[in-house]
Amino acid sequence: MENGLEQTGGPSNEAAYPRPLYAWYVVGVLTLAYVFSFIDRQILNLLVGPIERDLGINDTQMSLLMGFSFAVFYTLFGIPLGRLADSRSRRAIIAIGVAAWSLLTAGCGLARRYGELALLRMGVGVGEASLSPAAYSLIADSFQPKHRATAISVYSMGIYVGSGLAFLLGGLVVKFASGREQFDLPLFGLTRAWQLIFIVVGLPGLLVSLLVVATVREPARRGARQSVRSGGTAAPAALGEVWDFLKANRMTLGCLNVGVACLTVSSYGMSSWVPTFFARKFGWAPGQVGMVFGSIVAIAGTLGITTGGRLADWLRDRGRADAELWVAWLAAVAWLPFGTLYPLMRDATAAAVLLAPAVFFSSVPYGLAPAAIQRMTPNPMRAQATALYLFVINLIGMGLGPTAVALVTEQVFQDPRAVDRSLLLVGLTADAAAIVLLWSGLKPYRRSVESLLRSDRETAGNKPAA
Repeated sequence: MENGLEQTGGPSNEAAYPRPLYAWYVVGVLTLAYVFSFIDRQILNLLVGPIERDLGINDTQMSLLMGFSFAVFYTLFGIPLGRLADSRSRRAIIAIGVAAWSLLTAGCGLARRYGELALLRMGVGVGEASLSPAAYSLIADSFQPKHRATAISVYSMGIYVGSGLAFLLGGLVVKFASGREQFDLPLFGLTRAWQLIFIVVGLPGLLVSLLVVATVREPARRGARQSVRSGGTAAPAALGEVWDFLKANRMTLGCLNVGVACLTVSSYGMSSWVPTFFARKFGWAPGQVGMVFGSIVAIAGTLGITTGGRLADWLRDRGRADAELWVAWLAAVAWLPFGTLYPLMRDATAAAVLLAPAVFFSSVPYGLAPAAIQRMTPNPMRAQATALYLFVINLIGMGLGPTAVALVTEQVFQDPRAVDRSLLLVGLTADAAAIVLLWSGLKPYRRSVESLLRSDRETAGNKPAA
């Protein structure tokens, strides 16, 4: 072991992996960044009442702030940023993105009109688009294949830690600010309670950006098909190569991306409207919703996503070639009884108890899907394939999930108190579609993985000895 690197016994011309302790430290820093991204993304869901009141908007307009206005720019900018991450410093891309979305989240605290808040949410989406494609690629180059699903699942648990903290911290701040309509802040002037929350959760992200710059090193890009320019930058795959790969693996990517996107419709619909569900059906105050739902999301979501990664790695070590996708499919099936029963409960405690396993199983696929993409994709296009995955799941899931629940509530049931039935209808429909798609993708996924292994073996065999 030399220079902080661990020899792996691979081809002699393959760079060594970082030491496990340092690699896990990098995962920790990236997870922290992901936590902040979801705090900044999800905090809006706890503030439906005061924002609608102060800006004079309805549920559908609010849902566009939660999902569509963010998702469109997150997805559109994700693909070019993913291509950039396949050839330039992933560390720099992440650090700049974290700083940008943190400032823009704090800027939401300055918004006085609906249009201003929508524009700032778009900007937050652009900043957050920089993180995951680069982070997944960086993690894949830091861990041997047998540990990747676990490592990526640990990173992905930032979704649930961040979302949970958004509700927990938001609930505490809402409780703290409940007795005052406005605060007179230095530099910001008169600020309403919900605007103060944006400022409080946004600015600390700047420290995370500095931590990435100061402590994270760019790992060597690896893989038989990876070529590196002088100076350490990677030679990006030609667009024609990327297109050929996508076309050759269209069945796998279609079933995986759209299947997980359907799960994301259910998940974003749930995370966006469960606080309102508890408020309207059971009369809970925002602080109480934040404490209970935030704890469920943080604990059950974190356990689900890490359990899924560990289980997939365990099955893969024992010869299950489609472990990542199979575990994701199994989780979608297991969600059904819990995800369809919690909205029907007449007692708030019973609904919260059933919500915990629903969150657990809904979280499982979000570490497995990107791990599957890293496993089946050549190194020079991993971040681009990940960006395409994020494009699909967020445009469909984030773009449609919150709005689908709002539209069903307003247009189908025409009753604000019917948000429970809307959650049930949207969640059941989306999960059923995901089950069919993920099952259909198992065999194509096995073919895609074997195709890359065969190609890498052939390419490695044609390389001259180092």
